[in-house]
Amino acid sequence: MDHNHIPPTVRRTYGTDDLSKAASFAGGFINFGDWHGIDLTAPSPDDRVHSQEQLYRRVLRAYPEPREQLRLAEVGCGRGLGAALALREFRFAAVTGVDIHPDQIERARAVNARALATYPDRLGYTIGSAGQLPFADASLDGVYSVEAAQHFRELTSFARESARVLRPGGRLVVTSFFATPGAEITERLKILLASFADGLDIAHPLDGFTTDLGTAGFAEVTTESIGPDVWPGLDRYLTDAVPADHWTRNFLPAWRHGLLDYHLVTAVRA
Repeated sequence: MDHNHIPPTVRRTYGTDDLSKAASFAGGFINFGDWHGIDLTAPSPDDRVHSQEQLYRRVLRAYPEPREQLRLAEVGCGRGLGAALALREFRFAAVTGVDIHPDQIERARAVNARALATYPDRLGYTIGSAGQLPFADASLDGVYSVEAAQHFRELTSFARESARVLRPGGRLVVTSFFATPGAEITERLKILLASFADGLDIAHPLDGFTTDLGTAGFAEVTTESIGPDVWPGLDRYLTDAVPADHWTRNFLPAWRHGLLDYHLVTAVRA
């Protein structure tokens, strides 16, 4: 398998279409957000950015203190704002953003030019895929991914590569939306949500990923549903950001009907 092959819908969505410009993704972060504690009466674009930053903070808090000696990689870094936040707020020793799309790496380097100049030896962005990470064996203390795993064609190689590049005791933290197992669930998601129909998103079941992690050499695998902090807030923001009949409004009913949910997954390299 060519792990550096970019599926056509991924190439277009994060290339010429530049998803970060969509009204639903204010501020350049590309994730659905952690809306915990945010007033949903009339959420503003600033609230939207805050939700996206909060999702990163939720992931990064999974790394134990002291964090100053930890070297991390973000898989599927997009425009790189999350990697810069990780370095700035959590003071990791180094953070490298990895993305399969060369346009995104180019944008990340441009958007975060000041941070790169300030931390030339601690922040970086490079091309790579989830199934072929550009790091030496046991060279990292942490690997994390924020709402990118739903784009990976399969998660087995991602689990295996994460285990390879992490030192023993290193930590993997992944947050994304996962599907409920079952072929009929996959078909219903394709009917409800265009991103599943056109192949941008893949209906990965959570239990399949946790099994992959165990097989790859991870222990202490934990999963936490954070759907209540994601879907209602996202949908409330979308009511003002997209037309009422836009397909993204179907994420909330898909969650309520038990077809998918948003999870935080952590695992420790044995």
